[in-house]
Amino acid sequence: MARVALGTWKDWLLLGLVAALCVGLWYWPTGFEARLPVDAVQAEARVVAVDDAHVRQYGLVREGEQRVTVSPLSGPFAGREIVADNILLGKLEMDKVFAPGDTALVVLSLRDGTIVSAVAQDHWRLTLQGVLLALFVLALVAYAGLTGLKAVLSFVFTALLLWKVLVPLTLGGTDPLLAVLGVTAALMAGVVFLVGGVNRRAVAAYLGSLGGVGVACLLSLATAPGFSLPGAVKPFAETLLYTGYAHLDLGRMFLATICLGASGAIMDVAMDVAASQAEVAAHHPGVGRMTLCLSGLRVGRVVVGTMATTLLLAYCGGSLALLMVVMAQGVPLINVATMPHVAAEIMSTLVGSFGLVTAAPLTAV
Repeated sequence: MARVALGTWKDWLLLGLVAALCVGLWYWPTGFEARLPVDAVQAEARVVAVDDAHVRQYGLVREGEQRVTVSPLSGPFAGREIVADNILLGKLEMDKVFAPGDTALVVLSLRDGTIVSAVAQDHWRLTLQGVLLALFVLALVAYAGLTGLKAVLSFVFTALLLWKVLVPLTLGGTDPLLAVLGVTAALMAGVVFLVGGVNRRAVAAYLGSLGGVGVACLLSLATAPGFSLPGAVKPFAETLLYTGYAHLDLGRMFLATICLGASGAIMDVAMDVAASQAEVAAHHPGVGRMTLCLSGLRVGRVVVGTMATTLLLAYCGGSLALLMVVMAQGVPLINVATMPHVAAEIMSTLVGSFGLVTAAPLTAV
């Protein structure tokens, strides 16, 4: 009984510590804070009317300028009708077209308190995102209770760690691989010990996760020369070079994304194996070390088999449109496999799967 109470005390202490870290990270300055002009404000606004007279249609794309009449829903200009500009670039993935009744994020430029120009920045999505997040939290807590609350906290901790630590470090010139390994080690510790508790099960899962991510990192470094992939193979990577960050090593950044992308699945595998072994040990206290290890290895085989497919589906899901394009054009399969974007996903899947295969036996042992 004393050991159970001590464990509960440790869990609550860790819960408070991570919560305090989340608050600290929330207010931690990144050095890259949003820079709106002092005479500009953002507002949620309802679209009242649109004017497409200056919009030109070229097949599926549109170019020109859409005039959008909006009415801010809050702030000093609430209720007023303002004409905002919406510039269309002819790119479907970047352009947004408004219709009456839509809700938009509007940026108002002021001079002496008077609006001199307005831009319809994008559709307002924060309300729906907030509702979905609240429903997710409620569902998780309702199903898993305190463990669900810990999972929510670990979710927040991970998001803040990535946004407040990893991204600024990488932009500041820190080696992307080293930054990812350090941040991943910290976030995995927070997630594993929060959800799994401060116990031997969580220690085993954490060490197995570290081993799997380490193998994925080493394998990505070893295979990178053979794949000969440009660092700019990921979306928006090249854009960084044109926005004052030409010093960034996009090749190392690509390898870092492989390790980061696989870390979640690796952590899942390690926790599954450790949790199954903990259950066996709890119900059969007399089980031997070798028998327990073999049980973990058998569970790991099954989990790895499905998780490898999970990685494949996750990476292919982001490239489904590309696969459809090459098939529609009749591109031979050998050409498809050697295309940079497809080869990058193949490399990510295989390297991540090696991390999974390693994490399972390491955790079991």
